[in-house]
Amino acid sequence: MDTDNSKKASVGEIRARFDGDVERFSNLDTGQQTTIDAPLTMELCTEAARYISPGTKELLDIGCGAGNYTLKMLSKVPGLNCTLNDLSLPMLERARERVSAETAGSVTLIQQDMRDLKLPGSHYDIILAAATFHHLRGDADWELVFSGAYHALKPGGSIWISDLIAHDSPPIDGMFRGRYGAYLEGLGGEGFRQKVFDYIAYEDTPRSLNYQLQLLKKVGFRFTEILHKNSYFAAFGAVK
Repeated sequence: MDTDNSKKASVGEIRARFDGDVERFSNLDTGQQTTIDAPLTMELCTEAARYISPGTKELLDIGCGAGNYTLKMLSKVPGLNCTLNDLSLPMLERARERVSAETAGSVTLIQQDMRDLKLPGSHYDIILAAATFHHLRGDADWELVFSGAYHALKPGGSIWISDLIAHDSPPIDGMFRGRYGAYLEGLGGEGFRQKVFDYIAYEDTPRSLNYQLQLLKKVGFRFTEILHKNSYFAAFGAVK
């Protein structure tokens, strides 16, 4: 499934964009404006995590941004030790500020490309990954990161993903592209729709929900669950 990604945005370009967008991503209304059903998928991912691991102590948020998902998790399970990972140091600093105010547990920052994470084995109860895996490129990247998540989770732990997705069937992908385009036009008109599609084409390489569920099983997860899917977005996860 690998394609030529040589003309895609570099890691440095992606980091620079997020460095300059901290305020927008700290606001749930503006930071997730282009994500269909964003409040619902956040609610479902964190609630599923709570149900799977009611006694959780250790949380890892991959691509945490300004910390919104971790904050939602803390509203359900207080006092967690939170490990926050992101490419952007300004994002991480804002996340630490916000998360530290909401937990008595430790807050650890890891500024690193998610492909380069060296995570302890069987350490985390919950891994959250919101709007981040679509930046992965080839199959090797995807398998590396999913395998790393499996390795880092305790037995019985879970990963919950909310993300932009693609579709395996080109006609179905086209159908949902049209529906998503109409949604974007409703937000900001034709110019806004084109701006978002151009940005996705340059920066993102999403994979289908089927691809990701199959890969989660391949790297060892026992169960996979689909929480929600609407157009180009899905919330899903897996249990070790």
